[in-house]
Amino acid sequence: MAETRQLFDATWIGRAINRIAHQIVEQNEGAEGLVAVGLHTHGVFLARRIAATIEDEEGVEVPVGTMDITLYRDDVGIRSRGPHLPRREGTDIPFDISDRTVILVDDVLHTGRSIRAALDQLMDLGRPRKIQLAGLIDRGGRELPIRPDYVGRKVTIGDDENVRVMLTESDEADVVTVVPREQPGKPQG
Repeated sequence: MAETRQLFDATWIGRAINRIAHQIVEQNEGAEGLVAVGLHTHGVFLARRIAATIEDEEGVEVPVGTMDITLYRDDVGIRSRGPHLPRREGTDIPFDISDRTVILVDDVLHTGRSIRAALDQLMDLGRPRKIQLAGLIDRGGRELPIRPDYVGRKVTIGDDENVRVMLTESDEADVVTVVPREQPGKPQG
């Protein structure tokens, strides 16, 4: 059985966020027209940190929205056990995404199903000029042809393991760990 182990600490997370923010600005030749949308829960915190870094460096505010993809997932019936639907956080995108470059942010990229659901929801909200994907951790294992534009690190772990990202906004520290799949935690997609 796999054991819990730490992959990355707060220093690494800070550097990865800075690197991703700089790559976004470089790839888009500046920050004009950018908006960030974070997937609940940790993707939201990462999107806010990336946007703050871009604003600090470029002097351009990058609006941040939040997205709950629960009802857009193709496995919502499979993932919800019993008579209860999964907990919903709500989507809050208080700006028009039409003709903007949307940076979609998630903490752990895995099968691609969460991102497919997010893309479906974005298309229901408007017609972005471009959508780019940023993730802190890419653990591979795609089931759909989706790849990140920006990633902190690609890691290889066992099928019996999950990557858990903890951030100070919701947890007691910034840390990335690998945990046995049997432990309760956020499903990865």
